[in-house]
Amino acid sequence: MTHILHRTLNRSFPVAVGGEGTTLVDADGKRYLDASGGAAVSCLGHGHPDVRAAMHEQVDRLAYAHTSFFTTEVAEALADLLVEDAPDGIGHVYFVSGGSEAVEAALKMARQYFVEIGQPQRRHFIARRQSYHGNTLGALAVGGNDWRRRPFAPLLVEVAHVSPCYEYRDRRAGESAEAYGRRLVDELGARIDALGGENVIAFVAETVGGATAGALAPVPGYFRGIRDLCDRHGILLILDEVMCGMGRTGTLHACEQEGIAPDLMTIAKGLGGGYQPIGAVLVQSRIVQAFARGSGFFQHGHTYLGHPVACAAALAVQRVIRRDGLLAACRSMGQALDARLHERFGAHPQVGDIRGRGLFRAIELVADRRTKQSFDPAMKLHARIRQQAMSRGLLVYPMGGTIDGQRGDHVLLAPPFTVSASEIDAIVERLGEALDASLAALRG
Repeated sequence: MTHILHRTLNRSFPVAVGGEGTTLVDADGKRYLDASGGAAVSCLGHGHPDVRAAMHEQVDRLAYAHTSFFTTEVAEALADLLVEDAPDGIGHVYFVSGGSEAVEAALKMARQYFVEIGQPQRRHFIARRQSYHGNTLGALAVGGNDWRRRPFAPLLVEVAHVSPCYEYRDRRAGESAEAYGRRLVDELGARIDALGGENVIAFVAETVGGATAGALAPVPGYFRGIRDLCDRHGILLILDEVMCGMGRTGTLHACEQEGIAPDLMTIAKGLGGGYQPIGAVLVQSRIVQAFARGSGFFQHGHTYLGHPVACAAALAVQRVIRRDGLLAACRSMGQALDARLHERFGAHPQVGDIRGRGLFRAIELVADRRTKQSFDPAMKLHARIRQQAMSRGLLVYPMGGTIDGQRGDHVLLAPPFTVSASEIDAIVERLGEALDASLAALRG
């Protein structure tokens, strides 16, 4: 019997006891090929010696100092590195312990910014349906996944939601990708007009959709149109790159590929690679300047902000990515993964879409390719695939409710940036076996 309140109560979990590179090992000695990095976290894989050494050195020097009294050398060095490579205008970093905390902080920064500059009437956030921004109450409110929101709806602030950029299902026949993007921007514009542009704080979006939708990449011009629309109304653009950022899509920041810079950007998973809990908000200088000219502080805080050991781990992760050319590796291995997925699943009758960027890829599963009809949610196909994959020593990140929080299944892949070509072959082969075994079981 376990005394841990596990996130799922009706099954037991193997005990992880070790890990090296792309492999995790359980207490029975079974080895698992980690094709999802947990939840797109382990960008360097497991047990990287440089990160372990950096953490050990920091613990020997200083394990903790509260940020209301001190800054630390390692936090300053990490902030310097992040700002050096950040989108235009980003001048400051606010360190937290994970993605949900980062989103909460960004929402409060955005609201306080308008209070500081004399626009306290701004109260509305706009986000997208079927998005995921975290499980704390503010992050859950801007998130658009109905299944996650419903039990807690009475506790959530009101947020307006517009359509996601979901080309596979929502782009119309005969409509170009660019025209589809313009239609989505027009929809957001109409919602802003309905609320009153002077009353809107920010638009919040994942640059590339993650856990709840499965590596949904934006169509060309979509985010450029969003950026222009926000600028026209003085609305802040908050990009959530907790899952898709820090190299996962082949560039350090996913928004680089869209040619835009956000006002606030949240990062986390690939920042520290899972070696310590850490996240951050990257902040435009003008927002910080407004705080400095006004109240003189950001009215927010947590005990473990800028934790020295977490910052040391993240600094080591980021230095390894740069030193070892892992952004280029992510792009090249991402192309290889995409090619193998198309080779294995391109004609599969139950795979409707293969999508993503870099080493952030997904397949969407359908009962009928022609109509794009999803499987009955009661079948829990995604859960069956997880079980079948684990039985074959493969860790992937399947999810249900892809379409609207209820219907649809997808499998997300996010292997470490250090993954090899042979490991990619093994990932795709084992995933194919797991999918086919799951479908066979459903058919009886």
